Amino acid sequence: MGWLPERGRLAAGLLVNLAASICIVFLNKWLYVRMGFPNLSLTLVHFAVTWLGLYACQALGVFAPKSLRARQVLPLALSFCGFVVFTNLSLQNNTIGTYQLAKAMTTPVIVLIQTAAYGKTFPTRIKLTLIPITLGVFLNSYYDVKFNLLGMVFASLGVLVTSLYQVWVGAKQHELQVNSMQLLYYQAPMSCGMLLCIVPFFEPVFGEGGIFGPWTLPAVFMVLLSGIIAFMVNLSIYWIIGNTSPVTYNMFGHFKFCITLMGGYILFKDPLSINQGLGITCTLFGILAYTHFKLSEQDGNKSKLVQRP
Repeated sequence: MGWLPERGRLAAGLLVNLAASICIVFLNKWLYVRMGFPNLSLTLVHFAVTWLGLYACQALGVFAPKSLRARQVLPLALSFCGFVVFTNLSLQNNTIGTYQLAKAMTTPVIVLIQTAAYGKTFPTRIKLTLIPITLGVFLNSYYDVKFNLLGMVFASLGVLVTSLYQVWVGAKQHELQVNSMQLLYYQAPMSCGMLLCIVPFFEPVFGEGGIFGPWTLPAVFMVLLSGIIAFMVNLSIYWIIGNTSPVTYNMFGHFKFCITLMGGYILFKDPLSINQGLGITCTLFGILAYTHFKLSEQDGNKSKLVQRP
């Protein structure tokens, strides 16, 4: 996307992430509910396809791998495993509304982590946009979301690990001076190896319900398609966070939340009350306010750089 202007590249990256993220939610939910495909095994397929996709990209000259030590990538690989596994377990054990509600809580946790651990400060007006975002998310989900204990545990763990992961993605790219593909190229196979050791202890490998079980051809096709879309999601997450910030990515995630809720209403006939409609409006208001403030801040910084002698 080098031929596009900066804002054009950002818009294209966000659109790819939007389409892939929404598709992966509904496709994974369908595989869990309709096909009964094991969760960790599906995550392992996602990691393997991501690894193969990146190998193909570097073979085609899309990017040049950079030599990194294993210990530099290990924390990111561990958090990547936890991020994908716990969010998928949350999706498997909760409704789509609960799943999205938990993901929405990632933004305030990221702000807290960056403030406490990295000493980063956020303008008051940026912090205030979190209020309508969070309020809107709760209004959306309050009347139709039913938590169960196991699903809530997975959702909470998913929020914590996802927040750490997204903060570390941005920090590691700057620390190691690598781009999104170079970092994911080392991280994906490491995460794949970790899961490969864990899967046999929690899920069957062969036979009924196992990853190498007697699955139908349509099921195999859907699992591979899920892996390809997961590759697109992973790559776009890295690209967006590397070119913006974790908070920006999550604010955009709330927009996906609203669209996914609408998709759940249309595809799965989930009820949509007036209160949920108000919540969607409230969430969109917060997103628009954040976008306006963030763009104003960037324009202000550019103006200062131009005026500096």
